[in-house]
Amino acid sequence: MRLLKVLIICVLAALAGESLSAQIVAVPDRKKYSADSLRREFDKGPYFGLYKDNYFIFGPSIGPRPTKENTNVKFQISIQQKLTRSTLPWGTYLYLYYTQKVFWNVLEESLPMTDLNFNPGIGLAKPLFMQDRYIGKLSLQLEHESNGRDSIQSRSWNRITFGANIIVDNNLMIHGKIWIPIVDGENNEDILDYCGIYQVGTEVMTNDRRWKFGVTLVKRRGWKPNYNVIGEVSFRFSRKADWSLFAQYYNGYGEGLLDYNKYHSQLRVGIVIRPKLFSDY
Repeated sequence: MRLLKVLIICVLAALAGESLSAQIVAVPDRKKYSADSLRREFDKGPYFGLYKDNYFIFGPSIGPRPTKENTNVKFQISIQQKLTRSTLPWGTYLYLYYTQKVFWNVLEESLPMTDLNFNPGIGLAKPLFMQDRYIGKLSLQLEHESNGRDSIQSRSWNRITFGANIIVDNNLMIHGKIWIPIVDGENNEDILDYCGIYQVGTEVMTNDRRWKFGVTLVKRRGWKPNYNVIGEVSFRFSRKADWSLFAQYYNGYGEGLLDYNKYHSQLRVGIVIRPKLFSDY
């Protein structure tokens, strides 16, 4: 619980940095800023900030009758720290990443946190520019993910990931990630059959950036068209708000590590704090 409190404080502290991050890439008139000036802004920009979506959501299973066991809270805390002051070779920056995802059965008597997933990583990120316009980034990471348990409930894997986030225009962003897995062969050797081998997705937003709609497809191993599907929608009450109403629908396998090989169809709603420009997936 002490670690959780520290992470929550870190997320709140990151919000101040996120407002500056928005100034770097979203506010300037693109006609007045060259690619070189934008690169300088990246060098001077905040070192600590949000990485993936940070959310707190609650809801039932879809299909089976809702019970205390299958109706739960899911929350995620995700942060990043830039380690380099200026670019490394090929115009990249070195980052540390940390994401923690928790499943919390708040309706049961002892309020157990049934599954905690820890996902630290380190990697390079390269901002992309085209015709003096920032259009997204490429990333190369070494990631570890585990549930911190031992014996037969231990789940862990490592992977080298290659990712891209591309801003097509002011209303559309596409993203993708593929990985080279290094799998624990004792307790979850079949994890690729459920947690997948690559993912693709898109995010659509309104002109005022208050409504956002996203879909992510995670391809499970094999030639069949078998995907885990994540659908999300968020609404921000005002452009100055740091948080939004949020709904997420998950259908498939691998939502959490402990029961990665069990099918889930879950709808949850709550709030989300998102990076100003786009979230990583």
